[in-house]
Amino acid sequence: MGRMPKLPEINWKLFIAMILIIVVVVGLVKFVPKLVFKNDKEVGHMILNKEQIPEKIHEILPKYKMLERALVAKIDDQIYVIVTRGQKLTAGYDVDIEKLELVKEEEETKLIVHAIFKDPKPDDIVTQSMTHPYAVAKTELKELPKKIDLEIKQEE
Repeated sequence: MGRMPKLPEINWKLFIAMILIIVVVVGLVKFVPKLVFKNDKEVGHMILNKEQIPEKIHEILPKYKMLERALVAKIDDQIYVIVTRGQKLTAGYDVDIEKLELVKEEEETKLIVHAIFKDPKPDDIVTQSMTHPYAVAKTELKELPKKIDLEIKQEE
């Protein structure tokens, strides 16, 4: 019988380090996108002017316009998002709905309303009357979300 060829010696530290690097890279490729993107889904919506807002929303607005909040309403199988700013002592305040985002949290789906609040500048001339700024958006949602969060960005 012939002799077996001698196998090259393995640098075990280098071999184990390479295996660990491969495992870490595979883990990052598989799980980081899920952590970063979290399956968030932007919701299509259209901001309504005062004439387009359904009568039922005009009826419920007085209950909520004193508060700074976001709420949803389902009217005739259509889902609307309403953002109110509360009572302001002068004109010049406004609110705009920038985007709506559905976020999956454990077993629940949460709607995050990204709103932009605009305030009058100190040198602006404004009417001295109570105002209650609000915005209403008609959404593409098919069902009411279990939770709703308001994320406010102040416009400079």
